Amino acid sequence: MTSASVPIESENSRPTPTIEDYLGIIYTLERDGQPVIASRLAEMLDVSAPTVTITLKRMQRDGWIMSGEKKEIRLSSTGQEAAKTVIRRHMLTEWMLSRVLNVPWSQIHEEAHHLEHSISRDVELRLRDSMEDPSFCPHGNPLPGNEALAAAWFPLTECAVGQDVIVRRIHERAEDNQLLLAFLEKNSVLPGHKARILDVLPFNETVRLNIGGEIITLGYSAARQVYVEIVPGST
Repeated sequence: MTSASVPIESENSRPTPTIEDYLGIIYTLERDGQPVIASRLAEMLDVSAPTVTITLKRMQRDGWIMSGEKKEIRLSSTGQEAAKTVIRRHMLTEWMLSRVLNVPWSQIHEEAHHLEHSISRDVELRLRDSMEDPSFCPHGNPLPGNEALAAAWFPLTECAVGQDVIVRRIHERAEDNQLLLAFLEKNSVLPGHKARILDVLPFNETVRLNIGGEIITLGYSAARQVYVEIVPGST
């Protein structure tokens, strides 16, 4: 990404922090092929349905979103660019917190959320350069424009017993669950770490894996958020 690829913005054109939160979630749902409806947003944002309805009406009025069939919500081209910007700034801030301030991996998402709305275009570009233009955030999620790099990764629940895998990504859905992130960090279930799949048990919905000689058990709800790839050359 070059500086010319970052849209020019002004304080008048930038969404409010609340709108930026909505844009980021809608973008992620659209990226994953998930339907975007008001009730889903209310659940994910932990706000009331009337609050979501009012906000969506304002977003549609201001050109950030469009309403499709079956009440599904879609980002406009302007909304897509704004969403990419806030997500990119959030992820770059996570790298800064991790590398420069040594904030624990399980805490950087929450801390970055407080800072992302105040990052200017100039600071974004400086962060991008100083963080060496990363393709992924510290949790392994792709920055906008790099989604194809993660397309072949799959959740632990789809692994076969005996497979050797590399943890690549903790999905954005899990990043607001700090207890889960702290557990994963404590047990080295982190991007770049190798693991062997010991069990995938549908009857009690658990996945058991060996990471660095330690046996870790995850329920399906957590395991679905951990994306891996097979170690090259393994079966």
